Order: sequence, then structure tokens, then C-alpha cells
Amino acid sequence: MSGIIYKIVPADLWQQAEASGTFTGAPIDIQDGYIHFSTSAQARRTAELYFHGQTDLLLVAVDDAELGDKLVYEPSRGGDLFPHLYGTLPVSAILWAKPLPLEADGNHRFPEDMQ
Repeated sequence: MSGIIYKIVPADLWQQAEASGTFTGAPIDIQDGYIHFSTSAQARRTAELYFHGQTDLLLVAVDDAELGDKLVYEPSRGGDLFPHLYGTLPVSAILWAKPLPLEADGNHRFPEDMQ
């Protein structure tokens, strides 16, 4: 598989990554031993399940071809294959990072140009 994958991340954690040049993961990533990503088809549901009502989030788009063999698509929620990165995320692999504004219902508004 190749294409664009997405990471939902608190803005402050992403600022640290940009400053250092590498994203080492959110607490759940560090706990699980890999960085969790979603495909475009999975990202909204991930936001609903794990980030509902949270503010100051970014959606980070990543070129998965830049991640090499440390990126593995593995079965997860509902048997879907989710991208997991067994290593750190170089900021150089980032296509863009955009805010995920919170709507009144607690869900997030995703960028219209998300593929």
C-alpha cells in the first residue's frame, strides 16, 4: 500500500516535533510501541472514537512512501488494515499539518482537500 496516511496529534506535541525534526509519538503510541496512523477512510472514525471533544488538534498528512519498511499495515478496529510506524516519524515525510476545528457536536471538521 502507498499513499497519504494521517495522524491526529495535539498541536503542542506537533510543535515539539517540528522543533526537533522528528515525531516520536503521543503517549498512546509510546505505550503501544508504534505510531498509530489512519487512512483517509479511517481518520474521521478515529477522531470520533479517540479525540471526541478535544481541542487544539492537528491533522498531519504523511507520504507513506517516505517511511520505508518500518511502516506496516496491520489489522485493527473491525479487521481494517491500519498503518503503524515502528520507529520515529521524520518531519521531512510530512505533506502538511492542518487544524482540526471542533464543531458544536464535539466532532471535528476535516480539511476539504483530504484525500
